[in-house]
Amino acid sequence: MSAPRSLKHEYELFVEREIELYKDTISRTALLSIGDEAVARLREQAQTTLTEMVLWEEVDRIISRRLRLPSYRVWRQRRLKILAEYRRPEHWGLAPTSALARELAQSDGSHVLVAGVDGEGAAMYSAAHGCAVTALAHEPDAVERVMHAAEVAGLSERVRGCVGDLAQWAPDVALRVVVCTPTAFEHLTPSERAAAIELLQSATLDGGVHLVSTLVAGSAALSVEELRARYDGWAVSVERDGGGAASALGTTFLARKSALAQ
Repeated sequence: MSAPRSLKHEYELFVEREIELYKDTISRTALLSIGDEAVARLREQAQTTLTEMVLWEEVDRIISRRLRLPSYRVWRQRRLKILAEYRRPEHWGLAPTSALARELAQSDGSHVLVAGVDGEGAAMYSAAHGCAVTALAHEPDAVERVMHAAEVAGLSERVRGCVGDLAQWAPDVALRVVVCTPTAFEHLTPSERAAAIELLQSATLDGGVHLVSTLVAGSAALSVEELRARYDGWAVSVERDGGGAASALGTTFLARKSALAQ
């Protein structure tokens, strides 16, 4: 996963994308006409050496003016406003008092695993807070939805999608937050579930947290008793999710790793 891009670089990609989309929508004749206009403009500049690269740069400038693309300053103001909205948990259907919202309130850009993706909320909210996110789901469509949402939001460089389950996947980075939805464990046998939890625990940084949804629509996805046994030595609590769409998750088991946890 590459490092998050700067706003300046993001703006340059935005301009490039808009120009290329425009080129794809016009005929070859229209594009050649813009090329002729570019040649004429460059010939007026006697000091300019006419090369193919210079010509295409002028073509792009002409198209940019036709599209009335915003300046970097204007675009940056809009982008910062959008990013601020993305950092609101409510935007992604999460309650502001939810465990994930509390954990990411002062994010340091660490790694977050969202296993068993039921929606885009947890992954996108984490990415908006500067975290590098791995979205793991058994169904390819679920992963595709997350990646599409990340692309639309301009956060794709912070999100990595993986198709599979916790029995097959192994972390390749140290994790700060692990979010497990009920579907994260539904295809696993008890022994696979135990092995997966142990592996995630070993990959979690001291002070890191695991947030495991245990109740959905009145049905137990994973018992609190089993989780307490698996997280011996961790600081654990159980809380109800409240407000908004997040309430559909029901109950969350929260476990924080201490320096003494094995």
